[in-house]
Amino acid sequence: MATSGTYAFNLDLSDIFEEAYERAGLELRSGYDYRTARRSLDLMFLEWQNKGLNLWSVQEGSQELTAGTRRYALSNDQLDVIEASLRTNDGDVNKQSDLTMSRISISQYSHLTNKLTQGRPIQYWVEKDSGAPEGIALNVWPVPDDAETYKINYYYIQRIEDAGSPASNNADIPARFMPCMAAGLAYYISMKRPEASERAPLLKQIYDEQWNLAADADRDKSSFYMVPGGYSRL
Repeated sequence: MATSGTYAFNLDLSDIFEEAYERAGLELRSGYDYRTARRSLDLMFLEWQNKGLNLWSVQEGSQELTAGTRRYALSNDQLDVIEASLRTNDGDVNKQSDLTMSRISISQYSHLTNKLTQGRPIQYWVEKDSGAPEGIALNVWPVPDDAETYKINYYYIQRIEDAGSPASNNADIPARFMPCMAAGLAYYISMKRPEASERAPLLKQIYDEQWNLAADADRDKSSFYMVPGGYSRL
């Protein structure tokens, strides 16, 4: 029996758009059809991010701390920080140490008596929707002192890249999410086109089923707990 021997199946955005329109019982004809499909896809990616954590979107990061500075702007591809540890005396074989940091809410931070206290940072809170172009910011308490050098190692949820303009682009998702992407986009399109509205309930059902299958496959099947020593690549 002859097989292809390849494992590189992928769909570009043009293929995904065409598949979604076909599932909705429509034809992809005009430039406007491409634009509205791309807009719906970007909205769907935001919906996925709002649904919560997927391990494929978790990345590692680090941030050097400066004495007297509590706020650190992170890059705009970072949506949230889910785990952090403080490394003291980074690179010193005799003194380097990793310590777990506790995440607090803005409400808890606001109740701290002295926000200017300096010392070894033990807590952090994530500032979201600050309006700054860089996106979220990491705030630490106490404010770092100059007694030691400090670096935060952390795990963050990475934002899914936009669909972009060229139809030849590939989506920023693993291959196992492609059925979910095609199903979801078909549902989104059916909500905007009156002639496809009768298919919307069925397409929504298929979309939900595909999301559950993909999200379940993406979860870590083993029990785990993140500890400071686990940041092996930092």
